[in-house]
Amino acid sequence: MLQLVAAHETRHFAPGEVVMEQGSAQGPLFVLIEGEVEILRDGVQVAKSSEPGAVFGEMSVLLACAHTATVRALKASSFAIVENPRAFLASSPEASFHVASLLAARLDALTKYLVDVKQQYEGHDHLGMVDEVLETLMHRSPRRRERPKIE
Repeated sequence: MLQLVAAHETRHFAPGEVVMEQGSAQGPLFVLIEGEVEILRDGVQVAKSSEPGAVFGEMSVLLACAHTATVRALKASSFAIVENPRAFLASSPEASFHVASLLAARLDALTKYLVDVKQQYEGHDHLGMVDEVLETLMHRSPRRRERPKIE
């Protein structure tokens, strides 16, 4: 992925600086070149990443919605900025495959986590909703949305 974005603008973020804010308008893709970031959802840290090539902002691009999480630098970090992400992904099977692989890995980790929670709390009625969450994740049809045109 780093080779695919090598010609794109690079931005640097200091520790504590917000790269993208949950709820803010869809913007560019951010591809981590170096550094470490935390990902927060509703103010709760859900992940950290220091893997060069990690992509952020892809969910808002693919779902045509506002950012679903906040990304904040934990260490000095640099990102390649892809200003027209839909066109970039449409024109690059390698980039699209990379993003699909990242999303599949996240979904797999989440599903494993939910199964673990379900096994740990088997027989406890207050966590019966785990079945509903798993069912939703595995069989939910995406909502129909008007897709923005690729420029």
